[in-house]
Amino acid sequence: MGAMQPVISVQNVVKRFVDHKGNPITVLDGVTFEVEPGETVVVMGGSGCGKSTLLNCLIAEYAVNQGDIVYRLKGLGQPLAVASAGEARLNELRKRFGILFQSGALFNSMTVAENVALPLMEHSYVDASVVDIMVTMKLQLVRMLAHRDKMPAQLSGGQKKRAGLARALALDPEILFYDEPSAGLDPVTSAAIDELMIDLSKKLSVTSVVVTHEMDSAFRIADRMVMLERGRVLRMGPRSEFEKIRDADPVTLGSNEDRLIHQFLNGTSGGPLTDADGMSEYEKLIQGDLLSSGA
Repeated sequence: MGAMQPVISVQNVVKRFVDHKGNPITVLDGVTFEVEPGETVVVMGGSGCGKSTLLNCLIAEYAVNQGDIVYRLKGLGQPLAVASAGEARLNELRKRFGILFQSGALFNSMTVAENVALPLMEHSYVDASVVDIMVTMKLQLVRMLAHRDKMPAQLSGGQKKRAGLARALALDPEILFYDEPSAGLDPVTSAAIDELMIDLSKKLSVTSVVVTHEMDSAFRIADRMVMLERGRVLRMGPRSEFEKIRDADPVTLGSNEDRLIHQFLNGTSGGPLTDADGMSEYEKLIQGDLLSSGA
């Protein structure tokens, strides 16, 4: 960690659910990592690894069973530990977030401008004339001003994401959370959304946490990457560390953990994630026998 304190500290977070038979299911199992001010951290992993659950814990939608998530934001004053915060304090925290949901999550009965204005109308005390100016500014940032009076049904998938991003920016958040921002988009549109995210990060000096399983997007936007597997942090490091594993000959990789990461990053069919003969080693990995340095 550098001289500056992290914006987000995720500390040994455990999240369990109960199945239909009443049995506890551990979805997050001791997740620990930090997010530095102004950086973009990509959280990745396969389906069912815990990405979405982690995002819901980060935005205080889910309460954790063990551990804590601590925020250090200018708009909050003192650090806020989510596990012990009351609802009023959590609502203060949520106003410091911007969230781009996977579908854009626009209200279909409202125009683009009305969707972007909604957080300002609900959570600020500015005059309607000022709201209109702020909506114009946010739509300009995401290059959607020409579409301000359209309904969501008139927008393409990429335009919906841009409009959702303008709404996420409405209250000038300190942190932006992205839930699968490339999902459902063609490669060209996906790359354009990635470039927009990078541009906004630079212009606004905002901290970003991106949940995705789209590797092309992940490697374009990430400063650091967190790989989850079965509810644990398999590895966290700079993008260059993951690029080195991705581009390596798997025969040269010295650990089962590295080979597992290589398989995931390259989307290959053979490897520790899928080989029946490798499952015993894989299970050891997940249980921590081989994970002590990366958890």
